[in-house]
Amino acid sequence: MSTVSSAASRQGEATLDTIAWIRLSSVTLPLATPISDAKVLTGRQKPMTEVAFLFAEIETTEGHSGIGFGYSKRAGGPAQFAHAKEIADNLIGEDPSDIGRLWTKLVWAGASVGRSGVATQAIAAIDIALWDLKAKRAGLPLAKLLGAHRDSVQTYNTSGGFLHTPTDQVLDNATASLASGIGGIKIKVGNPDRKADLARLTAVREHVGDDVPLMVDANQQWDRPTAQRMGRAMEEFNLVWIEEPLDAYDAQGHAALAASLDTSIATGEMLASVAEHVELIKANACDIIQPDAPRIGGITQFLKLATLAEHHNLQLAPHFAMEIHLHLAAAYPIEPWVEHFDWLEPLFNERLETRDGRMHLSSRPGLGITLTEQARAWTVAKHEVGARP
Repeated sequence: MSTVSSAASRQGEATLDTIAWIRLSSVTLPLATPISDAKVLTGRQKPMTEVAFLFAEIETTEGHSGIGFGYSKRAGGPAQFAHAKEIADNLIGEDPSDIGRLWTKLVWAGASVGRSGVATQAIAAIDIALWDLKAKRAGLPLAKLLGAHRDSVQTYNTSGGFLHTPTDQVLDNATASLASGIGGIKIKVGNPDRKADLARLTAVREHVGDDVPLMVDANQQWDRPTAQRMGRAMEEFNLVWIEEPLDAYDAQGHAALAASLDTSIATGEMLASVAEHVELIKANACDIIQPDAPRIGGITQFLKLATLAEHHNLQLAPHFAMEIHLHLAAAYPIEPWVEHFDWLEPLFNERLETRDGRMHLSSRPGLGITLTEQARAWTVAKHEVGARP
C-alpha cells in the first residue's frame, strides 16, 4: 500500500487537512570568528567555523505551512539531511495535526539506525515544523498554543564568553549584553590551566558586580577530582550554576558533585534522546536540566521530558536554538532560563526582544520566524517530496 493510500485509509470526518509538500534544505552558516571552548583547548576538537542546519518546510492541501530546523556543530549535518530525505515521504497525505503519531511513524521508518542521535535529530526538524504549522493555523504563538506560564523568560548570554576570546573582550561583551537587556552572563571554563579559569572568572565577577547572574560551562572537560576542586573554588563567586563539569554520560559523577556543592549543577545539552535524560534524572545528577529540542527529536520529545523534569522539581535551561526554546521555556511551570546566542540571526528576518533581563514572546504566530534570502543563498542541498498545493 502506498504512503498516500495508507494515510487516506485512516482519515475520516475528523481529518481537517493533509500534508501535500515537504522541502528539506541543508544550510551551512559560516561563523564570523572560529569558536573555541574547553574541548578545543584539550585537543578533542578543532575550532568551530560553521554550523550545519537542516530546515524542513511543510505545506498542506488547505494552504497552511510550517517551518522547523535542527542543526549540527562540526560533523553530522549531511547525515541528518540524508536521513530526513529517506523518511520524509512517509508524511505525504497525513493529517499534520497528528504530530505524536507522525513522530512515531518517522522513527519506525528509520528504526534500524536507532532512536537517538542523527536518526531523531533528522526527525526533529520535521516535528518542529509540524508544531509551527499547528500554532500558525490556530493564529497563536507556539507558547500560547502549548499553554504559557509567562510571556517572558530569564535570559543569559553565552556567545560572548568563549575561551578563544581575550578576557578584556569578554568584559566588553558582558557590558554590551547587559546593556541590550540580557539578564545573565555565562563564560566558558575548562582551561587546562585551572588558575587561568579562576582569574578569568574573578575578572568577570568584579566587572559585572555581585548582583548579575553568572554561570560557567566546562563543556565536559574535567575529571571527577578536578570538578570537585574547581566546584569548591568557585563557590565564592555565587554562581547560578556550573555546567557540564563532567562527561555528559557520567550520571553518577554529576550526582555526587550536585550533592556535595552548594552551587547548582546543570547538564543535559549533549544528550540525544529523552531516554538518556531519564538516566540523569533517576540518578539525581543535576539541579538544572538542559535539553536541546533539535537534539532529542523535536518538540514532541521535549514536552515528554519537560513533564518528567517538572515532576522532579528541576529547573529548566534549554540549550541553544532560542528561537525554539523561548516558547518551550515559557510553557514550563518552574521559572526557567533561555540561552541567548546571536549566531543564528543571519538566518531569520525576525529578532527576539530582550529587555529587563528577560527574553519576550512576540505576538507572531507559530515560532514567529521566516528565512532570510541569505539563508537561502547558504543552502548546499535541497530535497522535495509531494507537490505544492
